Amino acid sequence: MSDATLWWIATGVAVAVELATGTFYLLMLAIGLAAAAVAAHLGAGFSMQLVAAAVIGGGAVTALHLLRAKRPAAPPAGANRDVNIDIGERVTVTQWNPDGTTRVQYRGASWAARYAGTDAPAPGEHVIRAIDGSQLLLGR
Repeated sequence: MSDATLWWIATGVAVAVELATGTFYLLMLAIGLAAAAVAAHLGAGFSMQLVAAAVIGGGAVTALHLLRAKRPAAPPAGANRDVNIDIGERVTVTQWNPDGTTRVQYRGASWAARYAGTDAPAPGEHVIRAIDGSQLLLGR
């Protein structure tokens, strides 16, 4: 078998393992392996093929790592609107208990709620900031 064929097989194995594990970094390494296969097709020696795999694969992994590091971290599931569609919805509070809890009507049911703000809770319209188990965390 030629060097290019071996590189393409290694690329296919890396992609298959990535699909099975979901490790996106492995896909970046597969790009490096594909670059080595292209270098082999172009007639580069084995050492140049290794350099192509290392530079392209390592560069892709580094670029992905730096890109992910710049992104802000996702909020926890209880406060993430992508996970809980109730986050950001409004409810009306008629009265608060001294401990900062209350019961509110939301989506046709009575929910336990707790004030999550820093100021004193007051009756009125509030926004669901997060959900902690079966309790709504409300803020202004």
